[in-house]
Amino acid sequence: MSIRRAALVVAAFVIAVAAGMAQSADPWTPDIPRVWDDAALVDWATPLAGINARPTHISAEEYYALPEENLRTYPVYLPGREPQGYWEMIQTIGPKPLVEPPSLRTKDDWIRAGERVFRDSVVLRTSDPTLIAMARDTQSLNVEPLPDGTVSTLRWLPTKNGVALGFANCSACHTLYLPPDNRPVPGASSFASTGFRNGLGGRIRATERTLPGEAPFNMGGSIGSWLYQAYGAPWAGDADGEHLKTMTEADLQQYVTANFRGGAVARWNGSIFYPAKVPDLIGIKDRKYIDHTGTHQHRDIADLMRYAALVSFAETTDFGSFRVLAPETKRFRTRLPDSALYAMALYIYSLQPPPNPNRFDNAAAAGETIFRREQCVSCHTPPLFTNNKLTLAKGFAPPQDRPASLDVLPISVGTDPGLALKTRKGTGYYKVPSLKGVWYRGHYLHDGAVSSLEELFDPDRLKDTHTPGGWRPPGVQNAAIRGHEFGLRLTPTEREQLIAFLRTL
Repeated sequence: MSIRRAALVVAAFVIAVAAGMAQSADPWTPDIPRVWDDAALVDWATPLAGINARPTHISAEEYYALPEENLRTYPVYLPGREPQGYWEMIQTIGPKPLVEPPSLRTKDDWIRAGERVFRDSVVLRTSDPTLIAMARDTQSLNVEPLPDGTVSTLRWLPTKNGVALGFANCSACHTLYLPPDNRPVPGASSFASTGFRNGLGGRIRATERTLPGEAPFNMGGSIGSWLYQAYGAPWAGDADGEHLKTMTEADLQQYVTANFRGGAVARWNGSIFYPAKVPDLIGIKDRKYIDHTGTHQHRDIADLMRYAALVSFAETTDFGSFRVLAPETKRFRTRLPDSALYAMALYIYSLQPPPNPNRFDNAAAAGETIFRREQCVSCHTPPLFTNNKLTLAKGFAPPQDRPASLDVLPISVGTDPGLALKTRKGTGYYKVPSLKGVWYRGHYLHDGAVSSLEELFDPDRLKDTHTPGGWRPPGVQNAAIRGHEFGLRLTPTEREQLIAFLRTL
């Protein structure tokens, strides 16, 4: 048989196999939940400590009045690494749909579409020609590109009004570039590596008058007003919170840097003073609560869709009798279609951890024995390695009328209570995290103060002379990391064995 004939036979075989696979793929028409549903919102959120009331979400009418946007975006390449003709294509291609539901025939099609939403969708963007020119200039960016030559998190957004420059909305924070080869791990926290840096983040936020964490508001007033609108909790009686009103841009940047060091970011309703580590989304399908403080229930896929919409377009501004938004501050006027949020939630549910390089050897086996002997399984229960319960923040006594949906373990592990008691995410609780994947996460405890498992189990971290490997306030070199004292009384050999076991999870 000639090479040409053999090639034709192989090609015909490949086409036949592909056709067979297409025929065998089950058609799938999903029943897409309504994202912003007034009835579902009633008891979705956890009441806040201090006011014992749930935050007031915007209504379904307000949410669906936001203009729907379904636009494809494209990566920004470091100048000199662009494919030939790429920039010309970006300038001429015009707006294209991010998700096209009529073309999605199978569940796998929907998951692949959800990957595109997770990776490519943009909320914060700018049309400022100076910044667009800077994104085409190597010296302005001054960053290391990813292995494919692209710049982390930056996206081109062709619209009917021209090309905008923006941030990837979800993957920016939730993609780890795993060393040593910077292999992307979607769903894991990018702050465990240096993958988040793109060189233009601060300038884009300043131009569009928004804050780190990509809060969906164009802020009004002074920088101090911005910060208090974003993070102030008037009912908490917190002196640091009140200090937000007089802070400067330089003060803010010091805290942004400190937060990044701990793998944390201050989201709207959180605080730069009490940061929250960026969570790992891998395995979230099995988690009962969302956020470190269990701010919202995770009852089904609609709740995950709802939470993505909340933090991207529909953040809360009313808490009991308190309204935190200034009249001149404006909400971004955009939202993704429900179909896009559904596809993304399917994709997030499908995420798998990276291959674990840590072998289950004799040391790990001994560590598993210690894990069970020390009763770690009571909170970190296999196979999920969480009991999916809430624990009490230090100093918090839950009200007698707390919702029956809250599964509370009536103990406190004594970690810093600031996030749970002094912010608008402050429910008074911390959820018990899963230990699955701790080998790649990079930072531990809710604020990311601990940078390694060795540090977590080092008794010296309880001393005021300790230097935290992760988050610590600006200007602070030494500070104790208190709480979660389990395992601190083990012998050095037992600690090594326990850590060896944890790294296999």
